[in-house]
Amino acid sequence: DDEGVQHMIMNGMDVTGDIRTPDLSQKASLVSAHAIVRDLLLDMQREMAEKHNVIMDGRDIGTVVLPKATVKIFLTATPEVRAKRRTDELIAKGQKADYNKILKDIQQRDYQDTHRAIAPLKMARDSVRLDTSELDIDGVIAAMKEIIARKVTL
Repeated sequence: DDEGVQHMIMNGMDVTGDIRTPDLSQKASLVSAHAIVRDLLLDMQREMAEKHNVIMDGRDIGTVVLPKATVKIFLTATPEVRAKRRTDELIAKGQKADYNKILKDIQQRDYQDTHRAIAPLKMARDSVRLDTSELDIDGVIAAMKEIIARKVTL
């Protein structure tokens, strides 16, 4: 949108708030382990990237979905920092948030995604690793812009 916020639209409705929950995040990890689901999404994602200039985020975008992408940034942060950010995000939305449960869920999802048989989570060899543990959102954006500027010649 005009403020740079990503929205997910499904059947004409904004479902962003409905899909950004810890429970769905955990289930997405389980569902994405199925080859048929991955194949369907892979085709859709590649088609979108072919038709448009896109910035995609996901745990296998640089290694599986778009292995020839011009710019690949592997964002990371410690599980503790990610859990704190997620807790703060949920509280800001007026939702209940249990830091310890969120931390456990993040650690479990990381394990599932790095150990799955199909397209396990790993950093592409030509990715730039960006540890955001010590950065606020403005710092992350500035670092990403710098990486993109180095990689892309307009």
